Amino acid sequence: MSEAHFRDRRDAGRHLAAKLAPYADQRPVVLALPRGGVPVAYEVARTLGAPLDVYIVRKLGVPGHEELAMGAVASGGVRVLNEHVVSRHGISGAAINAVTGRELREVERRERAYRDGRPAPTVRQQAVILVDDGLATGATMRAAVTALRQLSPARILVAVPVAAPETCDEFRDEVDEIVCATTPEPFYAVGLWYDNFEQTTDDEVRELLARAAYEHMSGSASANARAEAR
Repeated sequence: MSEAHFRDRRDAGRHLAAKLAPYADQRPVVLALPRGGVPVAYEVARTLGAPLDVYIVRKLGVPGHEELAMGAVASGGVRVLNEHVVSRHGISGAAINAVTGRELREVERRERAYRDGRPAPTVRQQAVILVDDGLATGATMRAAVTALRQLSPARILVAVPVAAPETCDEFRDEVDEIVCATTPEPFYAVGLWYDNFEQTTDDEVRELLARAAYEHMSGSASANARAEAR
């Protein structure tokens, strides 16, 4: 088991990006789970010359027992339901739709706030790298993978700087590939492996997404110019 402390999320992203460099040839789309995954994913996208965006997931709580998830909604208007929970609690279609509508509006609000009018990248038949700042139980990432699969990407790769060893192993059967840069044991918690684990702000997310969009656009323009000059 490898062990490492990261200075902050950007530092963790650079370590993770080094392990993902071989995937640049797949021309992937890098999707970050906000907010903590964005600084990590920014470094990955920059190294791979890939577009960066957020993939927002919101839990659908059972009415009256909101801590219990009956499903999730995500970017792209995707909804996944846990039919066992829905059936067991006798949740009506109307109740499901009401909770879904509220959480989808929050997903859309966050997307507008983070993207600042930029369109979301297309993931259909694309290789997608889903990035977060770490995996403990993996519940949020698992929901993201389930939702993302409904958008028909060609491949899904989950990538994190640090993960609980057993969680990293579990994902090997759930996605096409998983890259965990370090899997310390005992693990305890994601934040223990960062010297600075302060919360990422909405402003930081907006700034990094805007910077990534500019850099990717500039890099693509330069590549096209070089190709035309040959």
